[in-house]
Amino acid sequence: MSLKTIQYKTEGTCCALMNVILDDDTVKDVEFIGGCRGNLEGIRHLIIGMDIDSIISKLQGIKCGSKPTSCPDQLSRCLLEFKKQNAAKEVVK
Repeated sequence: MSLKTIQYKTEGTCCALMNVILDDDTVKDVEFIGGCRGNLEGIRHLIIGMDIDSIISKLQGIKCGSKPTSCPDQLSRCLLEFKKQNAAKEVVK
């Protein structure tokens, strides 16, 4: 078990901050600070136990009304950033 916590400051959404706990490439838990409590709690329950690639493919590009992004889209961006940083670390090794 290799637990990692990602803290991600969102842009353009009511949720201001996300704390994502990963076990390798699987989401163990996520905390949303701000935003629509019921919707975000629902998303949390749906993604726990999912691998990050599945989450990215399902949530990437979702918009909130006329906004160019949404809380689900910001979560996918958080996970994409994590993947890029991890890939860069692997290249350095």
